[in-house]
Parts: sequence; C-alpha cells; structure tokens
Amino acid sequence: MMDFTLKEYRLLLKTLRARGYAGLTFAEYVKGERPERYVILRHDVDLLPANSLAVARLEKEEGMKASYYFRAVPESWDEDIIKKIAALGHEVGYHYESLTTCKGDMADAYRDFAANLTRLRALAPVETICMHGSPRSPWDSRDIWKSHSYRDLGILGEPYFDIDFADVLYLTDTGRRWDGFKVSMRDRIPAHQDRWCAQGLVYHSTGDIIAALQASTIPQHLMLTTHPQRWADKPLPWLKELVLQNAKNVVKREILRFAQDDKRDAQDDKRDAQNDKRGAQNDKDKV
Repeated sequence: MMDFTLKEYRLLLKTLRARGYAGLTFAEYVKGERPERYVILRHDVDLLPANSLAVARLEKEEGMKASYYFRAVPESWDEDIIKKIAALGHEVGYHYESLTTCKGDMADAYRDFAANLTRLRALAPVETICMHGSPRSPWDSRDIWKSHSYRDLGILGEPYFDIDFADVLYLTDTGRRWDGFKVSMRDRIPAHQDRWCAQGLVYHSTGDIIAALQASTIPQHLMLTTHPQRWADKPLPWLKELVLQNAKNVVKREILRFAQDDKRDAQDDKRDAQNDKRGAQNDKDKV
C-alpha cells in the first residue's frame, strides 16, 4: 500500500483504536487528561486547508479528536474550513511564525501574534498554539516567549514547551517520512531524540508505526504530528507532494549542514580564545 494516503491514515487510526489508544487534543492533555494509553493527534495546516478538512472528517468517522494549527497566511487561513473543523469537535489552534513575518523585530512580532490570535478566536475557541518551523528563516518564533508569556493572552500551552517528552514519544511526518528529524530544522526534540533512537523508537513509514502498534513495541503515550497537505489518495496530488518534498529535503539537509559547520566554527573560535587567554595567563605567571 502507498504511504501518505488517507487510506493508510485511516488504517493507522483504526490500529490505534484497536490497541486501546484514546485520541486527545493538545488542550485536553494540558488540562490534565491522561488515559492509560493516549495519542495526541496534531496537524500543522501549512498548505491546502481542504486536505485538513478531509482528514478531520475521517477522524470524526473513526471516533478520534485532533488539534489543527492554522497559519495566518492565505495558503492556510480558510475561515469556512476553520469553522467546519471546529464544528466536528476538533481543536483549532494558531500556527504562529510572527518573528519570521516581522523579520526578527520582537515587539512587532508580539503585536502580530496577538492580532492574529484575536482574528482566529473570532472563528473558533483557541487555547493552544504551536510554532511554524519556517526552515529557511534565521528566526525561531519560539524566541518571542523569552520576553513575553503566552499565558498572559489566555493560552494554555505550546507543545514544544508544555509536553513532557520524557513520558511522551514524539513522531512527526516532517520531510514526508516519520524519521524526518534527520532533515528537520526545528520540528524535532533534540533533548530526547538520541534516547528514542537508542531504544529503537524510530519509524520510517506509517506501516512501520502500525506494525509497532500491533506488536505492542511502541510507548503508550504518543504525539503524532502530520501535515495534511502530504496525505492524498489521488495519484497526481500524491506524486506532486512526493517530488516537491524530496526536493525540499535536499535543501534542508544542506541548510542543516551549513548550520552545523557554523556551530563547529563558533566552538573552535571559542576554544581558541580560551587557549589564548590561558596562554596569556601562563606568560604573566612566568613573569
């Protein structure tokens, strides 16, 4: 069976249900709901919001709830679809990228965030938010919260800050693969990824996750993030996304390589400066 189709996603949901996993929204998790087995289904609506509506309807049919995060850009923001997804019983949240939109200006970014949050709340209740990665941007919008608090705006949580990843396994289809942390700029959990890899909790395909669920070799607490524009049953849109995402992965891999090179250069410069300082101190002591 082809991966990243609605048929395969439905099979994933059916398997989760059969293995006793309850579907939680992120807001429910933040409020303290903790069944014995649960999966937080998160969807980042980057593009093609009609795809998200199709996924939301499928989840409704399968008795699962999810959280849908919309960007404040035309390719994501569809007010009719936002209302329909909320009416299906799913959570609607804000997929913010304000620091990128405002080119690094922190004050403007906070104002932009607050304004867009107000606009979204006019369409549906919004209790949680989630950063949009913007892989080509030099700015990480999570940095807004170094000088502001989203709780001042009535926001309960942000997944990257408010999930206990020591207890919850995070899987994302970033890169159109479930081991996309290898090519992801920001949609990853560095503090825990090495541990998950060491435990064998790495899956390439949706079929791999389904097999792990059936074998009970996957943790009981999960967060699965998808980008619904990647999931399609029709051959042409499916193939188009495959080709585009493979090309993006090449670019992201190079960006990551350059970033790692820059980090190593900075570490080398710091080490050289420390050695120079120690050398100067030794020369002083000899005198």
